[in-house]
Formats: sequence, C-alpha cells, structure tokens
Amino acid sequence: MRSTKIITAFVTNNDKVLILKRSHKVKSMKGLWGGVSGIIEEGEEPLERAKIEIYEETGASIESLRLLKSGREMAVSSPQYPDHQWIIFPFLFETHRTEIMLNWENSSYRWIDAKEIHEYKTVPNLADVLFNLL
Repeated sequence: MRSTKIITAFVTNNDKVLILKRSHKVKSMKGLWGGVSGIIEEGEEPLERAKIEIYEETGASIESLRLLKSGREMAVSSPQYPDHQWIIFPFLFETHRTEIMLNWENSSYRWIDAKEIHEYKTVPNLADVLFNLL
C-alpha cells in the first residue's frame, strides 16, 4: 500500500474554524471540504509545511498565526483511493484575521462552529482530525 505524508491545519478565529472547499483543479478530493492541507516534501518539517500551506491557501502570514496545538500523526484511508493511505500531521492555529485570499486549490471557504463540521461533505476523517485537536 502506498502512503503520502500530508499536513492538515485548522485555523481558528473567535471560536470559529476555517474550512475550505477543494476546487476541481486539484488532483484529489475535488469538491470536498477540508482544512488547509498539503504534501510534506522529503526532509521537510511538518510544522514548516503547515505554515507555508496556510499562507498559500489563505493569504495569512506566519506573523498573524499562533500555534495552539500539534496533534499526533494519524493514518487515514479513502474510498477514492483504495490502495493508498494518508499519514496526516494535524495542527491547530489561531489568527485574528478573518479575511481569506484563496488560491486555485480551493473554491470557497467558511468560518463554522466546530460542531457544524458534520453538516459538510468533507475529506475522509476530517471531523476526527479536528476533534482530536480541540
């Protein structure tokens, strides 16, 4: 079975959690809601990748973020890719910024209460990743 290491980062603001809808231009999980995510390159630290991805996908600078928690890595499977496993490195950040500037990877965003995550069609196990951080 193949595996890919990725980060999933959640950004919070005033008890709201940012979720992003993956665009149809990305390779996987098109049209599903998720946190900020990205593939960890060889030799790269997951926390550094998380900060880069947050900047790329939301426009939030590293200076505007405060790391609240790093979770333990989790293995997640997806029915979309039966012979593939995603190794997720989860992070929770806080920002005072609510203005989001999306790049091509996501088509829209929402600030939600964490308990509302079940109302969205999300990438596999997103709620588990989120609630393990809260």
